[in-house]
Amino acid sequence: MVAMTVNGKSVSVDADPETPLLYVLRNELELNGAKFGCGLGQCGACTVLVDGKAAISCLLPLAALEGRAITTLEGLGTAEAPGPVQAAFIEEQAAQCGYCIPGMIMRMAGLLAETPEPDDEEIRAALQPNLCRCGTHMRILRAARRAAGRPSEEDNFAFAGSGQNVGGTSS
Repeated sequence: MVAMTVNGKSVSVDADPETPLLYVLRNELELNGAKFGCGLGQCGACTVLVDGKAAISCLLPLAALEGRAITTLEGLGTAEAPGPVQAAFIEEQAAQCGYCIPGMIMRMAGLLAETPEPDDEEIRAALQPNLCRCGTHMRILRAARRAAGRPSEEDNFAFAGSGQNVGGTSS
């Protein structure tokens, strides 16, 4: 048995200690916000917060979570009352297929918990581990800025390390 807190509630899970957190969340606790993407920790679709920091749940064994606090997308808000980061993503219509968005929202929530007023470089660096194949990068970045209390004045962003400008102008 592993005891932990998930979205503010104490839970005990009886599963193999090597079971990835993602499987426990989805299959045992019926929390489906975190998505299975690659299973290799390379896409970020399964990002959750562990003790307030972004973590890739497909790689995190249950045994490492004893006594820890887990927050999933469901723990940030509801459809009726979305949390601030969720609301920003809705306002900017940041989702196309929506598969990557839960991980992006969780990564942004983790950044804002550590850095309440991130600059553009910090936002790009925080979101860089998460992949989006739909091409909504500009909306995602505008949503991230909105969540940080900085509605977008410009659309000239690039993900850190990509060398690729996703905005309207090239650098």
